[in-house]
Order: sequence, then structure tokens, then C-alpha cells
Amino acid sequence: MPAETHNAAPQRLRLWEHATEWPLIAAATLFLSVYAWEVIADLQGADRRIPETVMNTVWVIFAVDYCVRLVLASHRRRWFARHLPDLAMVALPMLRPLRLVRLLTLIGVLQRSAGTALRGRITAYTAGSAALLSFVASLVVLDAERAAPGASITTFPDALWWSLVTITTVGYGDLAPVTTVGRWTAVLLMIGGVAMIGIVTATLASWIVSLVTEENAAQEAATQAQVAALQEQLAALSEQLHGALEPTSGDNNPHPDHDGAPAAGGRGSDELLRLDSNQQPSD
Repeated sequence: MPAETHNAAPQRLRLWEHATEWPLIAAATLFLSVYAWEVIADLQGADRRIPETVMNTVWVIFAVDYCVRLVLASHRRRWFARHLPDLAMVALPMLRPLRLVRLLTLIGVLQRSAGTALRGRITAYTAGSAALLSFVASLVVLDAERAAPGASITTFPDALWWSLVTITTVGYGDLAPVTTVGRWTAVLLMIGGVAMIGIVTATLASWIVSLVTEENAAQEAATQAQVAALQEQLAALSEQLHGALEPTSGDNNPHPDHDGAPAAGGRGSDELLRLDSNQQPSD
């Protein structure tokens, strides 16, 4: 009975994840929309009540999903260690929109072949993650910096420009956060930018290597085909030469002495006997 329960746990976990995938994506989209509305519109007082209620509801949904999956996991410690980003989505509200990255796996054009599908998914994840991180970081920094004394990031266009400059590790220095929240956001954004640049570089290198491998494979196949054709031609020429030499070897005797010697020797012996008999004196 315990073994059956242990084997059924992964199945129940997969069913739960499959059933909640789209609802959680919808919740993440709703959270991102409401959070962007609250920050960009600079809602204050009673106007913040509705968006705050919606975001708290989304937080409860994510927390319930995380707890249910943790309970359904057969090895809870291992599952906990492997799903730290999910815990971060529950603990840090600004990370919940990152679940939208899962939408990119539904693009059917990336499923043409195993290698290209993998590279396509990596590229889609990288581009989607960069866009979402930049947008969310812009909202977080704007929310933290707008009312801070001496802040240079006070509008959403400035915040978006700062996010793009930071995630690409360019760092012009024209805009910089002055609050603790803004600086920690900058640290996370720079780490994410470096990681994404590494992913893009590795993906590009993999693509170039695959092109070279395919070209070498095509050249090798052509060479093998040419070698096989030459072998067939040599075999045909060998058969023709063998067929041309067989009749000649049957008509001409390479060793005439062996075949003619006994016959010549026999005729010479008969003639000598006749000469001896003629030379004997008569009585």
C-alpha cells in the first residue's frame, strides 16, 4: 500500500500542475496588469484599494499552489530544493509575472526538430525573460524612486531606459537609483543580464557548431558516395578484364614441352628400333 501511494504521488502532482497551468498564467497576467496600473498611474489612498486587493488575491493563489505541489511531491526536500524560484514568486510579489515565460513553450514553430526546438526554446525564454525583467524592474524602481529625495528616475520612460541600460550591462550612468530597493533591483537586474548574455552566446555558438557539423556531414556523405561509385567501376573493369583473358588462356599452352615431350620421345624410339633391326647381319 505505501508503494502504491509513493508511485501515485508524481502522477497526482503532474495532474495538478497541468490543471493549474493556465489559471496561474492568467493570475500572473492579472497581477502584472494591476501592478503596472498602480505604479504608472501613481494611485494613492482609496484608489489603491482595488489593485491591492487583486494583488493580495493573486498572492494567495500562488501560495496555495506552492503548498499543494509541495504536499503532492514524493520527495519534498528534493522538490523544495529544485523549486526555489517558485518560492521566490510567492515571497517576492514582483517575480510573479515571470510565470508568463511559460507561454513561450506553446509556440509550435519551435517544434520542428529536437536540436532547433531546444535552441528555439532557449532563445524564446531569453528574449521573454529579458523583456519581462526589464518591464518589472522598471515598475519596481519607479515605485521606489519616484518620491525619494534626489532621485533621477521619476517617470516610467526613464525607468524603462534605466532597466534596458542595466540589463545589457552598458551602464551609461545618466540615471541611477538612490534607494535601497532600487539598488537591490539593479543588482538582480545586472545578474540577470550577465546570465542572459551568456545564454545568448552559448546558443549562438551551438547554432554555428551545428551548421558546421551539418556541412561536414554532407561533404562526408558525398565523398563516401564517390568512393562507392569508384569501387563499383573498378569491380566492373576487373570483371571485363577477367572475361577477356579466359578464352586466350584455354587455346595457348604455356608449357608445350610437357605436353609434347612424351609423344616426340615415343616416335624417336620406334625409328631407332627399326634401324637396328635393318642393320643386323643375315645368317
